[in-house]
Amino acid sequence: MRRFRLLPASPTLGCLPLTATRPLETFPIGNLPLKDHQLRALAGPWAPSGPVEVYPHAWLEADDVAAFMADAQASALVDGQGAELLLRPGATGTPRVAVHSFLIRFAWDLLVANERALKARTDWTNQGDCHASLYVDGRLSVGAGTRILPGVVIEGDVVIGAGCKVGPNCYIRGATTVGDGCHVGQAVELKNTVLLAKTNVGHLSYVGDSILGEKVNFGAGTIVSNLRHDGQAHRSMVEGALVNTGRRKFGAIIGDGVHTGIHTSIYPGRKIWPGLTTRPADVVDRDLI
Repeated sequence: MRRFRLLPASPTLGCLPLTATRPLETFPIGNLPLKDHQLRALAGPWAPSGPVEVYPHAWLEADDVAAFMADAQASALVDGQGAELLLRPGATGTPRVAVHSFLIRFAWDLLVANERALKARTDWTNQGDCHASLYVDGRLSVGAGTRILPGVVIEGDVVIGAGCKVGPNCYIRGATTVGDGCHVGQAVELKNTVLLAKTNVGHLSYVGDSILGEKVNFGAGTIVSNLRHDGQAHRSMVEGALVNTGRRKFGAIIGDGVHTGIHTSIYPGRKIWPGLTTRPADVVDRDLI
């Protein structure tokens, strides 16, 4: 019998503003909550010799979990920075270092998790109403009730939820997840991005390497920058200090219910807290809290 226990969650200040309105363990990755991905990784054919405790903010890869379970003496599974992901109470062996699993510390770690989730996904089904002109170079999953209009181009691994409207003439690429009830419209480009449910990027916008929360509305011409002119890794403000994201491409983290005015420009690595707005032609060059 498998025995898994979820350890108490800890504060996730590095994942703000996304965790201002939800626990991190419920955050949808590939349109499934993080905790569901953990259960899938733990549901392999191995059988632990005793109870195993799980950190609720761990991104777990099945190969790391299998190796840990097979090593009956290992006291913990830790990531490359030494953070514990799984614990085996009572074990006295040395911790086992994960190859691919990691603790989600910052909002941009969710982009990595999304890329991993889509790469590992096997259930690619199309239940939507797709125009004959749809071009797909990669893998695409479309939920029931979603309409894909003429001129849509998909490249890479893309998941689109139920009840969405996509197009016309939009370009979705990279590892991108669109939640249920979203609208991605005329001349919009999404790249390596996560949209949560009921979010609208209606027309003439570019969003790259970003996460948009629930019920966000981007005014026409809202542009998210994701590349520094010097090509160096982006930094983002966390609790008053600039943190190196390690990412050459990184856009914005947008909280639930944010509305932007037309022609808003958002600098790389910036965050907007839930419910805030921008005016037409605003330039977001610092976090809006």
